[in-house]
Amino acid sequence: FLADPFSNSPDARMYKTGDLARYMADGRIEYLGRNDFQVKVRGFRIELGEIEARLGNCKGVKEAVVIAREDNPGEKRLVAYVIAQPQASLDVARLRAELAPQLAEYMLPSAFVLLDALPLTPNRKLDRKALPAPANDAFASRQHVAPQGTSEKALAQIWQNLLNLEAVGRHDHFFELGGHSLLAMRLISQVRQRMGVELSLADIFAQPELAALAEVVAHAAGSSQQPIVPVSRDQALPLSFAQQRLWFLAQLDGGSAAYHIPAGLRLRGSLDQDALKRALDRIVARHEALRTTFVQEQDQDPLQRIAPADIGFSLQLQVLTGQADAEQQLLAIATEEAEEGFDLLNGPLVRGRLVCLADDDHVLLVTMHHIVSDGWSADVLTRELGLLYAAFSAGAEDPLPALPVQYADYAVWQRNWLSGDVLQQQRQYWQQTLAGAPSLLTLPSDRPRPAQQDYSGKLLGLVLDADLTRGLKALSQRHGSSLFMTVMAAWAALLGRLAGQDDVVIGTPVANRMRAEVEDLIGFFVNTLAVRVDLSGTPSVQNLLQQVKQQTLAAQANQDLPFEQVVEVVRPQRSLSHSPIFQAMLSWQNNEASDLALGDMALQGVAVAGHTAKFDLTLDMTEVGDQLIGTLEYATALFDERTMQRYLGYFQRLLEAMVADDRQLLEQVPLLDAVERQHLLVELNANNVPYPQDCTIHQLFEKKVQAQPDAIAVAFQAQRLSYAELNRQANRLAHHLIGLGIGPDDRVAICVERGVEMMIGLLGVLKAGAAYVPLDPAYPAERLAYMINDSQPTALLTQRDLQKRLPTLALPLVLLDDDQRNTFTERDDNPVVEALGVRNLAYVIYTSGSTGNPKGVMIEHRGLVNYSVDAARLFGLSPADTVLQQNTLNFDLSVEEIFPALLAGATLAPSREIFGSEGTQTYGIQPTVLHLTAAHWHTLVAEWHKQPEVAAQRLQQVRLINVTGDALSAQKLRLWDEVRPAHTRLINTYGPTEATVSCTAAYVSHDAVTGSEGSGNATIGKPMANTRIYLLDAHQQPVPYGVAGEIFIGGDGVARGYLNLAEVNAERFLADPF
Repeated sequence: FLADPFSNSPDARMYKTGDLARYMADGRIEYLGRNDFQVKVRGFRIELGEIEARLGNCKGVKEAVVIAREDNPGEKRLVAYVIAQPQASLDVARLRAELAPQLAEYMLPSAFVLLDALPLTPNRKLDRKALPAPANDAFASRQHVAPQGTSEKALAQIWQNLLNLEAVGRHDHFFELGGHSLLAMRLISQVRQRMGVELSLADIFAQPELAALAEVVAHAAGSSQQPIVPVSRDQALPLSFAQQRLWFLAQLDGGSAAYHIPAGLRLRGSLDQDALKRALDRIVARHEALRTTFVQEQDQDPLQRIAPADIGFSLQLQVLTGQADAEQQLLAIATEEAEEGFDLLNGPLVRGRLVCLADDDHVLLVTMHHIVSDGWSADVLTRELGLLYAAFSAGAEDPLPALPVQYADYAVWQRNWLSGDVLQQQRQYWQQTLAGAPSLLTLPSDRPRPAQQDYSGKLLGLVLDADLTRGLKALSQRHGSSLFMTVMAAWAALLGRLAGQDDVVIGTPVANRMRAEVEDLIGFFVNTLAVRVDLSGTPSVQNLLQQVKQQTLAAQANQDLPFEQVVEVVRPQRSLSHSPIFQAMLSWQNNEASDLALGDMALQGVAVAGHTAKFDLTLDMTEVGDQLIGTLEYATALFDERTMQRYLGYFQRLLEAMVADDRQLLEQVPLLDAVERQHLLVELNANNVPYPQDCTIHQLFEKKVQAQPDAIAVAFQAQRLSYAELNRQANRLAHHLIGLGIGPDDRVAICVERGVEMMIGLLGVLKAGAAYVPLDPAYPAERLAYMINDSQPTALLTQRDLQKRLPTLALPLVLLDDDQRNTFTERDDNPVVEALGVRNLAYVIYTSGSTGNPKGVMIEHRGLVNYSVDAARLFGLSPADTVLQQNTLNFDLSVEEIFPALLAGATLAPSREIFGSEGTQTYGIQPTVLHLTAAHWHTLVAEWHKQPEVAAQRLQQVRLINVTGDALSAQKLRLWDEVRPAHTRLINTYGPTEATVSCTAAYVSHDAVTGSEGSGNATIGKPMANTRIYLLDAHQQPVPYGVAGEIFIGGDGVARGYLNLAEVNAERFLADPF
């Protein structure tokens, strides 16, 4: 509970929740999970430290760690890892039995793993990611199960041959066993040959386990380098390594335009079309790469096939002269030309269109496939086109010298040279450098990532002015870095902050033309390096610059290993949804572009439509004059333009901060400008709503009693209690407690079953001025004893049947059974308790604690009244409603059920049966409002989807379901959308106990269920009345839109703190700085 730095009130505080969330574009909040070692399982908030502390006290246990694992999607379970004391023998059954009396059922680990030692990081810290999945469990690691059936056995035999394995099991994973892209292609061929069916690469990537793939099959129709020398064209000509990877990708995603290189040039003036065509033909004749196609025989590696030199350049002429809509047609033609697919088997892989707009106005469109060209090659083509056109238009011969070697010669040389020690050294470097690197840069996106990568993209421009460029150059010089390295450091820092990752891998292309023989060749030479940047430990600008410099130089020293081999060495987790190793690029254009001159014509570049994005983000920078000019290429399947504009703004602010002070920590540089900061901190929290600030919760209830005394307040089984009768009985209990000396801020424990007695007990305690402390009868006796000892109640309310579960105490014991309540005083007027105000305690609820013991959260009347009034409005509660009360008092969902209903004059229906359970007796009670945990709702929806008629019957009168406690899964939301009755609405609320039940809310609409925004889960909405929500980073600075930040909660609902835990209060309840 911290001081609120964003509030104008000097005593305002906010609660540091430990929950992660992010802002959506419309200001709603998406819940992402826990930020610390506190987790939610089945809707229950659990401090892992409490379980670890209890486990550590078990006999024979030296050390214990507990984590929540989700090895199966949607099945989060607690797993305990235990180290035995020397000479001790641990038995899992005994550990479970020893823990059971001490912990609530939902806190018991589902699995226990006995280890000799806990895995540690190089810094000797616990490596939680390295803890193994439990064996012999529902989410166990792969175990050998023999193949079953004809298809599985036949497929297993093929795998064994390809992968050189003695045995393959039905649950084995092709890529985990050592499979890769080329082996996958050979697998397709052998399946075709031996099993007579056709598989695709997409099939293998989508179903890499043997049993799943068999199911698809069953239903499928000083230089030690040698010089580069010409090789005989009679021999087989292999692809270069880069070509081979691009060829594989082309097989995977068909005719994607992601690897097209389009260009457009407007030619104004007198054009010699014959000279232009001869020049283009000559370029094709000079460069074998432009005449190359690619063939594959059987299951062999693909080979190059080179067409004769006189094949010519494929140039199509289109005449638009005199047409009114010529410019619009030109745009359509340019788009079509850029996006039309290439046939790698038959070619051609370079083509063009000459569009005639007038006798003196032409547009030349040229498109090449990346497998035969790259950025350097485009400059070679430009230079040669100018020289050849000038010669041919003047009637001269070809002025260009013959090329000593061709691309196919380079490919053969590359495969011969990159072997032995050279290959081993570079493989080892990349394996060590990228070991353990994250497989995905989890940038916040505007839409969920598609299952298969969508290469659609757009461009956004960036200009860094002369002052900033000079400052960046000076900064680079001071630290012995290149301008590229400095920009790389800033780019890495930004990506890390946006993604919430301190380990970032960025790709960067290198020309890979270090030999003179290939400088004048057209072909695919470019290689891609992966630069890994460590952002942990909050480095300063100067520290990060040095690290990026070292990493970049080391990567460039090992640049000969083609990227596709780096992927095979590192073996990252593969997915069709994103590129391997990295998803963000930094490209630096520093090769000198050729100035094209075609006679005396005026030349102008033409923007070619149809941009693609091979990666999530690619920042392309170049130095032009005294400025840095850049473009940001982004995947439109993931990002909107406004998001990219913000990202570029953050990037420029980072660069400016680096220039201003290279000693500062980059993580502390504010990314937000004043407008975005004002919007996130102030405008999204503009929800001040009047409520009765001078009334306690029971005083508001008493007003409702006056308004509708005869209305039914409680309906439990066959019992019915009116508002007036409930008030009278609660008053009698309150006067009895006052007679025992109980008053404001005293704590009264209550251990009762759900029913009429519970409601009388709660209201009686509140009316006496005290705070109730719920004790769940189902808790272990040891846990109940701790809560009683910690809260030091002045009295204990219970029932005769529950007495034996409670320890013998030296304090007043009040039984709430029917016959016992008759012994209370006859006085039944509303008590008036002097000195009782809205800042006094209303209740203390115990939550899971990291110290090994639960923590008592102290909630005041002000927070409870604010919440209850707003919740009654939000839920639309009225006297016509019946609200089911099924949650234990120890879970603050019970507060959500009880008090808003009573303030609205609704009927409260306590139940000792969980909604939806078989055999539940309704006693004529039909609830209209339900409050469920997310886990309970998920279970019900799955059942109702199987039996829609049950859903219709159960929800016949239910108009509203409030779900809280965890994220609502997208899959269950879709099922709900199919079975929900038209009259039943769904609302999603979020809030920790420390902020008085719920503090954000959102109704879940059909559009929210069927849309694709964010993670696919339902959002938790916006702040409720008089609540402030801040999403902050580790330095308590506001995070940008879409970026995950820890939820801090301010406003009237923040708890007083934890009972008897002053140090923890100082850590978790902070002054509100906003």
